[in-house]
Amino acid sequence: MKLNGSRARFALVCAIMLFPICSQRMAACALFAAAHVGAVPAYAQVYPVKPVRIIVAAAPGGGTDFVARVLAQKLTEALGQQFIVENRPGAGSTLGFDAGMRAAPDGYTFNLITPSFSITPSLYALKYDAANDFTPVIRVASGPLIAVIHPSVPAKNLRELIALARARPDQIAYGTSGQGAIVHLANALFLHMANVRMIHVPYKGGGPALTELIAGQVQLVFATPQAGLSQVKAGRIRALAVTTAARLPTEPSIPTIAEAGVPGYEVNNWHAMIGPKGVARPIVERLHGEVGKIIRTKEMEERLRGDGVLPAPSTPEELQEQIRREIVMWRGVVKEAGIRIQ
Repeated sequence: MKLNGSRARFALVCAIMLFPICSQRMAACALFAAAHVGAVPAYAQVYPVKPVRIIVAAAPGGGTDFVARVLAQKLTEALGQQFIVENRPGAGSTLGFDAGMRAAPDGYTFNLITPSFSITPSLYALKYDAANDFTPVIRVASGPLIAVIHPSVPAKNLRELIALARARPDQIAYGTSGQGAIVHLANALFLHMANVRMIHVPYKGGGPALTELIAGQVQLVFATPQAGLSQVKAGRIRALAVTTAARLPTEPSIPTIAEAGVPGYEVNNWHAMIGPKGVARPIVERLHGEVGKIIRTKEMEERLRGDGVLPAPSTPEELQEQIRREIVMWRGVVKEAGIRIQ
């Protein structure tokens, strides 16, 4: 359509008058887009701007608490904000896990978890979905438990212990740190795969279980390296095997359970960092990178070795897959062993 002279002049005037307004709006839109395109790396660079909680679902003084406090100290130094360890033991670790999963996903609350996180869905009615209601960050460390026996037990190795248990069903007692704990489930898996029966004696922690083993009240305990090896070296108990697929580098003479008589057996006592579902990916990447750098240092490796674990960094995706896989595995162990929380 052609415009006559007066209409053309009117259209030109309108265009001239509206151009600054449109230009301003376009510029504002461009600035808004640019700001948001750059917001992800910028946000990650300034995080954190206030203290960060790391919830440990166990009492102070244990292996998980040790790893959490060493990690918190190093993260505080690296990121310039306080990382605070908060102990929330109780109810088979579910109190601490629940507190972490129900926290705001703003990057200021995380959990340092162990295999108990994967075990609890089989034993407790949870208020969260352990397979899906979390944001994986990184696996920090991993290590074995050590099968140790009292010197009075007439077995020089794991095969002989299995033979003895088959000859004496329900006569050998094994102590654990409690019903449903990782040491209980690791032992239950061993008994199931070895096709033997023993008596379970639960205690209120790994320390009391080990003390009772030394006193001869129980005959077998799956202990952490930190607690068990010192007693082995003192000659109070004997080490038969480790639960991992590979031998402990610091004690290469101790075979794995798979090597020593139960092919395919493997249990890892790991530590990992997770957050509630919905933590922003830039925060996850920032923490994943910093924790990864920290645990690869020689100093951190030596400190972890002293607790019987080794650095074992993973991607968030690898950690998520591991947790989901172990939830299924432990559910099978609980069912086969008929374990119930009393």
